[in-house]
Amino acid sequence: MPGLDATYGVNNIVELIGRLSPDLLAETCQHILNYLQGQARGVDSSEISDRFQRVGVSLDQEALQNIIRFLLLTFRSAGKSNLSGDDLVLRLEEGKWPKATLQVVHRLWSEQGALVHAQQEAQAMLSIGQLVDMQWKLGMAVSSDTCRSLNSPYVSLLLKIADPSGEIYQRSFEMTVPQFQNFHKQFKEMAAALETV
Repeated sequence: MPGLDATYGVNNIVELIGRLSPDLLAETCQHILNYLQGQARGVDSSEISDRFQRVGVSLDQEALQNIIRFLLLTFRSAGKSNLSGDDLVLRLEEGKWPKATLQVVHRLWSEQGALVHAQQEAQAMLSIGQLVDMQWKLGMAVSSDTCRSLNSPYVSLLLKIADPSGEIYQRSFEMTVPQFQNFHKQFKEMAAALETV
């Protein structure tokens, strides 16, 4: 269990988690559990950060990421081991977890642990990222360092992808208009094939 290994600063992370109010901890855990149950495409750390700031909890981005990763790992490990709420708390009690924090974790895991385990079983065969958002814009390349008068249109795409660990990352790329038209045609073909399923 991640709650037992102090070599990675776990005690510091547990201490940070212990400073959170039970309601804020429950809300943070719920974001993570929603992702692990397949109800969300990822854990949006910026949304959690905004919530922390609204209630006056000041954490730097690295500390927040550490909390999210640690809770994600804790719940994911518990799901893979098919632990009950009591078993999870017993393992975490070996660390320096505050009692109020353990009560929140116990309640949420007892209610939702079986759903997380079931989702992990279903996803065990397929572990690829999921598309969360896609944005595009049309631009015009006017010139370059090798050509003074380029005047070439292009399409710029920005993809937000949630990888299997829950992290959301962005990838961007550009295509010529003919490349984009081919891309669009392939998407239409995929949509038509999905309608037949």
